[in-house]
Amino acid sequence: MTDYDGFARAYSAANEDNLLNAWYERPAMVELAGDVRGRRVLDAGCGSGPLTAALRDKGADASGFDLSPAMIALARERLGDGVDLRVADLAARLPYDDSAFDVAVCSLALHYLQDWAGPLGELRRVLRPGGRLVVSVPHPAAYLFNYPGSDYFALTRYSEEFTFGDQSAVLTYWHRPLHAMTDAFTQAGFRICVVSEPPWSPDTPAELLPANASERTAFVCFLFFVLQAP
Repeated sequence: MTDYDGFARAYSAANEDNLLNAWYERPAMVELAGDVRGRRVLDAGCGSGPLTAALRDKGADASGFDLSPAMIALARERLGDGVDLRVADLAARLPYDDSAFDVAVCSLALHYLQDWAGPLGELRRVLRPGGRLVVSVPHPAAYLFNYPGSDYFALTRYSEEFTFGDQSAVLTYWHRPLHAMTDAFTQAGFRICVVSEPPWSPDTPAELLPANASERTAFVCFLFFVLQAP
């Protein structure tokens, strides 16, 4: 898994107001989380806490964890002492009781992991019966466009270099085809309620939108799921 500690602040700053995170992925996650007023909500892989903050602002009793201590430090700067924030590994047993949460959100985190069975099992464990898990991942179809010579159906590790402000970093991911995602969800015991390819937020600043934005309302970038625990 990518170690974010060395570029956490630069990464966080870059994602505050960009198109894909601030005006597309994050609003979609908040919308799909539904009415969270008074609900116990876990942000799994919370990073510096922008989604946690958005859910708290919607009335959630929010908690979050991330593997990166630097990201959790930034989240504490953002959220203060009133939110339970912990350093924890999505690939290990989570430091929460069974059935502790009504809703869990996992925003662009699962694709860092080769194995989904353990993480999904843990997220199911900490959700109450009937609780919801909202997941976003890179759209697997985008892999076909970005890597046309690759095998779409193979579980594949790949890396990409990004620039965040004046820092560059290499992020490493795992591509898996759509059926492998849905199989993992159902094998973990979840019921798939929603599969979403949403538009960008209607509040998106015009200067951030693609040149052909007037011709369409969405693009192939991320894929979203709403799952229900048994």
